[in-house]
Amino acid sequence: MSSALDTNMRFKFSILALLLEVIIIVLFGIFVEYKISDGSLPLYPFFQDVQVMIFVGIGFLMTFLKKYGFGSVGINMLIAAFGLQWGTLMQGFWHMEGGKIRVNVRSMINADFSTATALISFGAVLGKTSPVQMLILTILEITIFACNEHLVTEIFQATDVGASMTIHAFGAYFGLAVTLVLYRPGLKNKHENEESTYHSDIFSMIGTLFLWIFWPSFNSATAPGPAEQIQAIVNTYYSLAACTVVTFALSSLVDQRGKFSMVLIQNATLAGGVAIGTCVDLSIHPFAAMCIGSIAGIISVLGFHFLTPLLASKLNIHDTCGVHNLHGLPGILGGITGIVVTAIKEEVRQSGRLTPGMQAAALGSSLGIALAGGALTGGILKLPFLGQASDQNCFDDSVYWEVPEKEKTHEIHSNNHDEHTRFEATM
Repeated sequence: MSSALDTNMRFKFSILALLLEVIIIVLFGIFVEYKISDGSLPLYPFFQDVQVMIFVGIGFLMTFLKKYGFGSVGINMLIAAFGLQWGTLMQGFWHMEGGKIRVNVRSMINADFSTATALISFGAVLGKTSPVQMLILTILEITIFACNEHLVTEIFQATDVGASMTIHAFGAYFGLAVTLVLYRPGLKNKHENEESTYHSDIFSMIGTLFLWIFWPSFNSATAPGPAEQIQAIVNTYYSLAACTVVTFALSSLVDQRGKFSMVLIQNATLAGGVAIGTCVDLSIHPFAAMCIGSIAGIISVLGFHFLTPLLASKLNIHDTCGVHNLHGLPGILGGITGIVVTAIKEEVRQSGRLTPGMQAAALGSSLGIALAGGALTGGILKLPFLGQASDQNCFDDSVYWEVPEKEKTHEIHSNNHDEHTRFEATM
């Protein structure tokens, strides 16, 4: 069991965070310049919507754990604020002009996208890692993500406007590889704190609604032109709608009493936004978008119901938030739909004609690089001095956060009540 000193973040976290921020500021001073008068200002409403998704939507989506609300929203904010700066640099180094990284609204949106990968991976290890570990994960993952994104878009010249492959599938399988390497046998049986309450599920549903509403902006923000943006918005809208209805239907169907599961409604209703991402701006009919959303809902629900327990029991992959079912499987579905659509109909972009072979290569590289990078990152995060909480203290804010005294008192009373109950049971 870890000692109290292992989780003391006073110097470890503070020095690391300040050092990294100083390094980033220096790099910005050397390399970063404005790119003004480039016509990107109309994208600002899209940027605002993506910001809401990153900071509010994803943050609140992960507040379902009854004692980890501070960690879910707070560490999400930390990763996002640090990641968008690091992402600006890592993506910018691939597209320098005159030795400088030119930043504008579009580059800010792309930086938010890079941050989303780390936030998706955060969901897989939620409640089991320290703030120091998450900073290191963010550095490594965004760096690897930027390399894969360059490979997909510039070398393979594949399309992935809504980032089904490069963000969702990549972030999910990166996180699954990390959580596999960091596997804790002591958490094989469900932890007492790894459950929700009525109010924590309500907070999580707030995140779902924000993500659902703003997802069309996420998928259309970097579309090549106005016509493609409109197409992406429409396709995402109807894919999400169909996915939601199917999710509700299957949620009732897979329950023996026919009741809805809040876990499925919080997550699987969003799978349509993930799955439509790769071909969101291609010449598909809204009918096809609705079919893709429906299939995504089915895959996600079945994944939560059957696959998640199997991964935990057989493969030692403990996926706290079920990112495999919301981002991983629908992300693969998105990649496959991109292959099918480009094989059926000729699609041309500024870089040339899109081919199913290059789309398949993009999907393969995203999955392969994510798994390899995640395994490497997990190995680094296993270093014993990074402040990882003991099994007993997982999924508990009080390890790294100052928790209100009322909550502490309530916890003490609850523990005393449990002890009293156990004592009476032995009489």
